Amino acid sequence: MAYTAMLETLDVKGILLFMVAFLLVADYLKNKNPPKYPPSPFSVPLLGNIFNVDSKEPHLYLTKLGHAYNNIFSLRLGSDKTVFITGYKMVKEALVTQAENFVDRPNSPVLARVYSGNAGLFFSNGEMWKKQRRFALSTLRNFGLGKKTMELAICEESRFLLEEIDEQKGAAFDPTILLYNAVSNIICQMVFGQRFDYADHQFKTMLKYISKSIQLEGSVWGQIYEAFPAIMKHLPGPHNDIFSNYDLLKSFVHEVIVKHKAKLDPSEPRDYIDTFLIEMKEKPLERVNGFEEPNLVACVLDLFLAGTESTSNTLCWGLIYLIMYPDVQEKVQEEIDRVIGNSREPSIADKPNMPYTEAVIHEIMRFGDVIPLNGLRVAARDTTLGECFIPKGTTVLPILHSVLFDENEWETPYKFNPGHFLDKEGKFVRRDAFMPFSAGKRVCLGEQIARIELFLFFVSLFRKFRFSATEGEKLNMDGVIGITRTPHPFKICATAR
Repeated sequence: MAYTAMLETLDVKGILLFMVAFLLVADYLKNKNPPKYPPSPFSVPLLGNIFNVDSKEPHLYLTKLGHAYNNIFSLRLGSDKTVFITGYKMVKEALVTQAENFVDRPNSPVLARVYSGNAGLFFSNGEMWKKQRRFALSTLRNFGLGKKTMELAICEESRFLLEEIDEQKGAAFDPTILLYNAVSNIICQMVFGQRFDYADHQFKTMLKYISKSIQLEGSVWGQIYEAFPAIMKHLPGPHNDIFSNYDLLKSFVHEVIVKHKAKLDPSEPRDYIDTFLIEMKEKPLERVNGFEEPNLVACVLDLFLAGTESTSNTLCWGLIYLIMYPDVQEKVQEEIDRVIGNSREPSIADKPNMPYTEAVIHEIMRFGDVIPLNGLRVAARDTTLGECFIPKGTTVLPILHSVLFDENEWETPYKFNPGHFLDKEGKFVRRDAFMPFSAGKRVCLGEQIARIELFLFFVSLFRKFRFSATEGEKLNMDGVIGITRTPHPFKICATAR
């Protein structure tokens, strides 16, 4: 009996050992790399490198690996392999020189669940992406993009923003939600045909959902869901908030669309939503290219998110940096006083006459590092980057942080230095390695809007107020990393000049 029991135990152990060996061999064979594939640090069988990546500051960890592996390396997150590229020259090679090869997005389990497939403006692919991007740019131009009407709308919104700040009477306040509201109202006027009052509870709630969803999507919870979606979708945890928040945002957008349908006049479209609805009605065969209501919700949501998050965060970092560097704040205000004065509002035409202010805004975008990673790309065909072979279908992630802090491109990359954008005569200079909006065919669709917003809001704020930290408090220069890099919650004081 004892002998039989021992044999049975050995059989169980043998089966377990065989299963473990089988899984390890299968994992090795499945993930075996072709010759000249980008190198990788040691990865744990089955799990890969998912526990190697610093969840709090992944952009710093990935940039350091880039230094160790000559700016191109690979990591395995669960069963998925991703090639990371760092440094200005390598990122430019992928996004600009080989733009056609790295234009599409790979499958994302998170976004597939949010959008239910190939949808939206930023994560769709192929002919649909091309047509939707062209349609969005054309429509936004019709409703003010690049025109005087948009400049006037931003100036008007600046007045509302300044009034809200003025009501604080010099007391400490958190400017974040005010800046979110102000910036979001610009894209809302073009997309929804209206602005929202700063006291609108529903709209403020939507802005909070946007911020939280983007933070969670880029957090370790989002990364684990991307690596193990089949498991994670059944487990409790913060990752579920990503989807519940997006559901609430989609419901908000859907309600706006329903109201637009009720008052739609094909002869007088009021905004992006109206124009999209008219396109759906007049060209029913264009459904294949995304002109249907579910994709309208996705596109509006993309514009709403993109038109709010990055620009408002950049303005938040601008307040923090100019409080931390009061000499820079003084120089900016001296230039504003000299060029604009108190008798009129800022204009985009003032830009060429304000090189120092323009340099400061660019340095805020560089040093603020608002989008430290980038959107994932997928190789359309076999190619090479550097000396490495990139097979067709490989997921590639360019690290924008590594470009904005490239030691070969910036004189003092780890210091806040507006001189990066000034020549010896104090004139503004453009820098090739300035890529906060990414580059190539997927360059940020809202770059033009963002640049105008940043200049006009920034100048309006510092023309009216002097900003300072609350007494005895030091502002935190570190950021919270999600899809975007946002400041920790902070309060400041604004004193009328």
